[in-house]
Amino acid sequence: MKLVMLGSGTSTGVPRVAGELGEDWGQCDPADPKNRRTRASIMVESAEGSRLLVDTSTDLRQQLLANSIHRLDAVFWTHDHADHCHGIDDLRPFRYGRAGPLAGFANDETVRRLRNRFGYVFAGQHGYHTLVELESLDRLRMFAGFGVGWCQMPHGPAQSTAFRFDCDGKSIGYATDFSAITGEMVNLFHGVDLLVTDCLRREPHPTHAHLGMALELVEATRADRAVLTHLDKSMDYREVSEEIPSHVQVGYDGLTIEL
Repeated sequence: MKLVMLGSGTSTGVPRVAGELGEDWGQCDPADPKNRRTRASIMVESAEGSRLLVDTSTDLRQQLLANSIHRLDAVFWTHDHADHCHGIDDLRPFRYGRAGPLAGFANDETVRRLRNRFGYVFAGQHGYHTLVELESLDRLRMFAGFGVGWCQMPHGPAQSTAFRFDCDGKSIGYATDFSAITGEMVNLFHGVDLLVTDCLRREPHPTHAHLGMALELVEATRADRAVLTHLDKSMDYREVSEEIPSHVQVGYDGLTIEL
Protein backbone atom coordinates (compact mmCIF):
# COMPACT_ATOMS: atom_id res chain seq x y z
CA MET A 1 0.00 0.00 0.00
CA LYS A 2 0.96 3.61 -0.46
CA LEU A 3 -0.13 6.74 1.38
CA VAL A 4 0.06 10.16 -0.23
CA MET A 5 -0.57 13.05 2.16
CA LEU A 6 -2.21 15.61 -0.09
CA GLY A 7 -2.71 18.24 2.62
CA SER A 8 -1.56 18.42 6.24
CA GLY A 9 -2.94 21.74 7.47
CA THR A 10 -5.81 23.03 9.54
CA SER A 11 -8.92 24.77 8.18
CA THR A 12 -7.09 28.02 7.40
CA GLY A 13 -3.88 26.40 6.17
CA VAL A 14 -0.33 27.55 6.87
CA PRO A 15 0.42 30.37 6.40
CA ARG A 16 -2.87 32.02 7.25
CA VAL A 17 -4.13 34.93 5.20
CA ALA A 18 -3.45 37.91 7.45
CA GLY A 19 -4.87 41.09 5.94
CA GLU A 20 -2.30 43.86 5.63
CA LEU A 21 0.39 41.55 7.03
CA GLY A 22 -0.07 39.27 4.02
CA GLU A 23 0.95 35.95 5.56
CA ASP A 24 0.82 34.73 9.17
CA TRP A 25 3.24 31.86 9.77
CA GLY A 26 2.90 31.84 13.55
CA GLN A 27 5.75 29.80 15.02
CA CYS A 28 6.42 28.02 11.71
CA ASP A 29 9.63 28.82 9.83
CA PRO A 30 8.58 30.18 6.41
CA ALA A 31 11.93 29.06 4.96
CA ASP A 32 11.01 25.39 5.51
CA PRO A 33 8.74 24.17 2.67
CA LYS A 34 7.36 21.45 4.96
CA ASN A 35 5.61 24.19 6.93
CA ARG A 36 3.53 25.31 3.94
CA ARG A 37 0.31 23.38 4.51
CA THR A 38 -2.88 23.04 2.48
CA ARG A 39 -6.09 21.64 3.96
CA ALA A 40 -6.09 18.01 5.17
CA SER A 41 -6.67 15.14 2.74
CA ILE A 42 -5.00 11.83 1.81
CA MET A 43 -4.95 9.24 -0.96
CA VAL A 44 -4.28 5.53 -0.44
CA GLU A 45 -3.21 3.24 -3.27
CA SER A 46 -2.92 -0.55 -3.58
CA ALA A 47 -0.14 -2.46 -5.30
CA GLU A 48 -2.59 -3.08 -8.17
CA GLY A 49 -3.12 0.66 -8.56
CA SER A 50 -6.56 1.15 -7.01
CA ARG A 51 -6.81 4.66 -5.55
CA LEU A 52 -9.06 5.96 -2.80
CA LEU A 53 -9.31 9.66 -1.96
CA VAL A 54 -10.29 10.69 1.57
CA ASP A 55 -11.98 14.11 1.63
CA THR A 56 -12.24 16.77 -1.04
CA SER A 57 -10.41 19.63 0.61
CA THR A 58 -10.74 23.24 -0.47
CA ASP A 59 -7.26 22.91 -1.99
CA LEU A 60 -8.00 19.71 -3.92
CA ARG A 61 -7.16 20.90 -7.45
CA GLN A 62 -3.77 22.20 -6.33
CA GLN A 63 -3.08 18.97 -4.42
CA LEU A 64 -3.98 16.70 -7.33
CA LEU A 65 -1.77 18.63 -9.73
CA ALA A 66 1.15 18.75 -7.27
CA ASN A 67 1.04 14.96 -6.84
CA SER A 68 0.28 14.07 -10.50
CA ILE A 69 -2.97 12.32 -9.58
CA HIS A 70 -5.14 11.97 -12.67
CA ARG A 71 -7.18 8.88 -11.80
CA LEU A 72 -9.31 7.86 -8.79
CA ASP A 73 -11.57 4.90 -8.03
CA ALA A 74 -13.59 6.28 -5.11
CA VAL A 75 -13.96 9.13 -2.64
CA PHE A 76 -14.55 8.75 1.10
CA TRP A 77 -15.65 11.67 3.28
CA THR A 78 -14.89 12.01 6.99
CA HIS A 79 -17.50 14.75 7.55
CA ASP A 80 -19.05 17.78 5.89
CA HIS A 81 -17.00 20.66 7.34
CA ALA A 82 -15.94 23.07 4.62
CA ASP A 83 -12.20 22.34 4.68
CA HIS A 84 -12.96 18.65 4.09
CA CYS A 85 -15.58 18.84 1.35
CA HIS A 86 -15.77 22.20 -0.40
CA GLY A 87 -13.27 21.18 -3.08
CA ILE A 88 -15.85 18.71 -4.38
CA ASP A 89 -16.21 20.47 -7.76
CA ASP A 90 -12.60 19.56 -8.53
CA LEU A 91 -13.79 15.97 -9.00
CA ARG A 92 -15.39 16.94 -12.34
CA PRO A 93 -12.38 16.00 -14.54
CA PHE A 94 -12.47 12.46 -13.12
CA ARG A 95 -15.90 12.02 -14.70
CA TYR A 96 -14.60 12.78 -18.19
CA GLY A 97 -14.24 9.61 -20.26
CA ARG A 98 -15.89 7.41 -17.63
CA ALA A 99 -18.93 5.27 -18.35
CA GLY A 100 -20.41 6.24 -14.99
CA PRO A 101 -19.82 8.38 -11.90
CA LEU A 102 -17.13 7.89 -9.29
CA ALA A 103 -18.07 5.84 -6.24
CA GLY A 104 -18.48 7.88 -3.06
CA PHE A 105 -19.00 6.83 0.57
CA ALA A 106 -19.77 8.51 3.90
CA ASN A 107 -21.76 7.82 7.03
CA ASP A 108 -25.53 8.42 6.89
CA GLU A 109 -25.52 11.94 8.34
CA THR A 110 -22.67 13.09 6.13
CA VAL A 111 -24.44 11.59 3.09
CA ARG A 112 -27.55 13.60 3.94
CA ARG A 113 -25.64 16.84 4.45
CA LEU A 114 -23.55 16.46 1.29
CA ARG A 115 -26.62 15.73 -0.83
CA ASN A 116 -28.39 18.79 0.56
CA ARG A 117 -25.43 21.06 -0.15
CA PHE A 118 -24.13 19.61 -3.42
CA GLY A 119 -27.17 18.01 -5.03
CA TYR A 120 -25.89 18.70 -8.55
CA VAL A 121 -22.79 16.56 -7.86
CA PHE A 122 -24.84 13.50 -6.94
CA ALA A 123 -27.82 13.88 -9.30
CA GLY A 124 -26.54 15.85 -12.27
CA GLN A 125 -28.12 19.06 -13.49
CA HIS A 126 -28.80 21.01 -16.71
CA GLY A 127 -27.17 18.41 -18.93
CA TYR A 128 -24.16 17.86 -16.66
CA HIS A 129 -23.42 14.26 -15.66
CA THR A 130 -23.64 12.98 -12.11
CA LEU A 131 -20.08 13.16 -10.76
CA VAL A 132 -20.35 10.81 -7.77
CA GLU A 133 -22.68 7.94 -6.87
CA LEU A 134 -22.88 8.57 -3.12
CA GLU A 135 -23.70 5.66 -0.80
CA SER A 136 -23.81 4.98 2.92
CA LEU A 137 -20.92 3.16 4.58
CA ASP A 138 -23.31 0.92 6.49
CA ARG A 139 -22.91 -2.22 4.41
CA LEU A 140 -19.50 -1.51 2.89
CA ARG A 141 -16.77 -3.98 3.85
CA MET A 142 -14.68 -4.19 0.68
CA PHE A 143 -14.00 -1.86 -2.23
CA ALA A 144 -11.53 -2.22 -5.13
CA GLY A 145 -9.49 -4.78 -3.20
CA PHE A 146 -9.40 -2.76 0.04
CA GLY A 147 -10.94 -3.94 3.27
CA VAL A 148 -12.75 -0.91 4.69
CA GLY A 149 -13.40 -0.38 8.40
CA TRP A 150 -14.79 2.73 10.04
CA CYS A 151 -16.26 4.23 13.19
CA GLN A 152 -17.56 7.59 14.34
CA MET A 153 -15.36 9.89 16.42
CA PRO A 154 -16.31 12.85 18.63
CA HIS A 155 -15.40 16.15 16.98
CA GLY A 156 -16.53 18.63 19.61
CA PRO A 157 -20.34 18.86 19.23
CA ALA A 158 -20.14 17.12 15.82
CA GLN A 159 -18.71 13.82 14.61
CA SER A 160 -16.09 12.72 12.12
CA THR A 161 -15.58 9.29 10.54
CA ALA A 162 -12.39 7.34 11.16
CA PHE A 163 -11.26 4.96 8.41
CA ARG A 164 -9.08 1.86 8.25
CA PHE A 165 -7.97 0.49 4.88
CA ASP A 166 -6.44 -3.01 4.63
CA CYS A 167 -4.84 -4.29 1.43
CA ASP A 168 -1.88 -6.38 0.33
CA GLY A 169 -1.27 -7.49 3.91
CA LYS A 170 -0.85 -3.90 5.16
CA SER A 171 -3.12 -1.41 6.93
CA ILE A 172 -3.51 2.36 7.08
CA GLY A 173 -5.68 4.19 9.62
CA TYR A 174 -6.91 7.76 9.21
CA ALA A 175 -8.24 9.76 12.16
CA THR A 176 -8.64 13.44 11.48
CA ASP A 177 -10.81 15.91 13.40
CA PHE A 178 -11.42 14.16 16.72
CA SER A 179 -11.55 15.58 20.24
CA ALA A 180 -11.56 12.43 22.40
CA ILE A 181 -10.31 8.86 22.15
CA THR A 182 -12.96 6.15 22.27
CA GLY A 183 -12.79 2.39 22.61
CA GLU A 184 -14.16 2.02 19.09
CA MET A 185 -11.27 4.05 17.74
CA VAL A 186 -8.68 1.99 19.63
CA ASN A 187 -10.24 -1.25 18.37
CA LEU A 188 -10.47 -0.01 14.78
CA PHE A 189 -6.84 1.08 14.62
CA HIS A 190 -5.33 -1.68 16.74
CA GLY A 191 -2.06 -2.87 15.23
CA VAL A 192 -2.19 -0.80 12.04
CA ASP A 193 1.03 -0.46 10.09
CA LEU A 194 0.48 3.28 9.69
CA LEU A 195 -1.81 5.65 11.60
CA VAL A 196 -2.43 9.20 10.39
CA THR A 197 -3.74 11.22 13.31
CA ASP A 198 -5.19 14.65 13.98
CA CYS A 199 -2.74 16.90 15.88
CA LEU A 200 -3.81 20.54 15.77
CA ARG A 201 -1.43 22.05 18.33
CA ARG A 202 0.32 21.37 21.64
CA GLU A 203 -2.40 22.79 23.88
CA PRO A 204 -5.80 21.08 24.32
CA HIS A 205 -8.55 22.18 21.95
CA PRO A 206 -12.34 21.72 22.21
CA THR A 207 -12.79 20.08 18.80
CA HIS A 208 -9.39 18.65 17.83
CA ALA A 209 -6.65 16.41 19.17
CA HIS A 210 -3.59 18.09 20.63
CA LEU A 211 -0.09 16.59 20.58
CA GLY A 212 -0.50 14.66 23.83
CA MET A 213 -3.81 13.13 22.70
CA ALA A 214 -2.39 12.19 19.31
CA LEU A 215 0.54 10.37 20.91
CA GLU A 216 -1.85 8.70 23.36
CA LEU A 217 -3.86 7.29 20.43
CA VAL A 218 -0.68 5.98 18.78
CA GLU A 219 0.33 4.23 21.99
CA ALA A 220 -3.15 2.85 22.74
CA THR A 221 -3.51 1.33 19.26
CA ARG A 222 0.06 -0.01 19.12
CA ALA A 223 0.42 1.39 15.65
CA ASP A 224 3.74 0.51 14.05
CA ARG A 225 4.20 4.01 12.61
CA ALA A 226 2.28 7.26 12.83
CA VAL A 227 2.03 10.58 11.02
CA LEU A 228 0.64 13.81 12.49
CA THR A 229 -1.74 15.91 10.39
CA HIS A 230 -4.20 18.85 10.55
CA LEU A 231 -1.36 20.96 11.99
CA ASP A 232 -1.77 24.67 12.70
CA LYS A 233 0.69 27.56 12.52
CA SER A 234 2.12 26.84 15.99
CA MET A 235 3.51 23.45 14.89
CA ASP A 236 6.88 24.08 13.26
CA TYR A 237 8.01 20.98 11.38
CA ARG A 238 11.56 20.86 12.75
CA GLU A 239 10.67 21.75 16.34
CA VAL A 240 7.84 19.23 16.64
CA SER A 241 9.97 16.55 14.96
CA GLU A 242 12.48 16.90 17.79
CA GLU A 243 9.76 16.40 20.44
CA ILE A 244 8.15 13.18 19.27
CA PRO A 245 9.12 9.46 19.35
CA SER A 246 11.11 8.00 16.48
CA HIS A 247 8.16 5.97 15.12
CA VAL A 248 6.06 9.14 14.80
CA GLN A 249 6.68 11.81 12.20
CA VAL A 250 5.28 15.22 11.40
CA GLY A 251 3.23 15.09 8.23
CA TYR A 252 3.70 17.49 5.35
CA ASP A 253 2.11 18.13 1.97
CA GLY A 254 3.35 15.60 -0.56
CA LEU A 255 4.62 13.09 2.00
CA THR A 256 4.53 9.61 0.40
CA ILE A 257 4.92 6.43 2.44
CA GLU A 258 5.07 2.95 0.91
CA LEU A 259 4.34 -0.03 3.14
